[in-house]
Amino acid sequence: MTASPLAELPADQVLKTVRTYRQGPLLTVELHLPEEGNVVGDAMLDDLLTVLDHQDPGVRVVVLSAAGDAFCLGGDRREFPQQLDADPTGDGIRVSGKKALRVCEALTANPAVTVARVQGRAVGAGVGLLLACDLRVGVDTATFRLPELALGVPPAWGGLLPRLISEVGVARVRELLLTARVFDAQEALALSVLHKVVPADALDDAVMAYAKPVLRRPASAVRVTKAMLQSLAAPTRLADVSLFDPELLTAVLTGQRAAGTAR
Repeated sequence: MTASPLAELPADQVLKTVRTYRQGPLLTVELHLPEEGNVVGDAMLDDLLTVLDHQDPGVRVVVLSAAGDAFCLGGDRREFPQQLDADPTGDGIRVSGKKALRVCEALTANPAVTVARVQGRAVGAGVGLLLACDLRVGVDTATFRLPELALGVPPAWGGLLPRLISEVGVARVRELLLTARVFDAQEALALSVLHKVVPADALDDAVMAYAKPVLRRPASAVRVTKAMLQSLAAPTRLADVSLFDPELLTAVLTGQRAAGTAR
């Protein structure tokens, strides 16, 4: 597998936090901030949008992977105070929230089948990214957590909450959010956060076991089937508040700043 150019990538655009690899119709998009746990900040959102917006139409499967020991330790909360210092009205947070929505929607609505390859910890926004993928494979030592309430913020990132409810169910989501507890790969499998759990040395084979059948199917049939599935899932998301995520997060954080309680 070799590093791949992207279709019509702007000449002055350099990916700083993401790496891409192309193997025929299979594109691997790797979160690449291993020393920081692949936290999702503005730079990574920009890189992901660049990759997904310039995706070659010949790509049939997109694998979302991550470098290092963790899949993704969530959003980069270090940026919040910086954004509030720059604009106390929270416009920077609002802009970042809209980018997160665009990234997750670009994964969900991607014409290719998207597969999340999960190892280590997936926290907050990391869970949001993997849930935006069609298929999700994780190692048996992977762990998951939704710590938003423990951190003093609502679960308002990239449409995380409506996706969780649609995939998992409101009763279980309520418990996970209110307790902010860690859950393991087997529970993630039972909750449909993951579709398959394997030992670490079988992770790549499991990803390819999903990719290979998709690559044999007619591309038009796959695209239409994905569109049908999204359409049929829509009734379970009638109260989808994804579009309000940036405003909700901004309102909470600016309110905390004004009250002197921001963490």
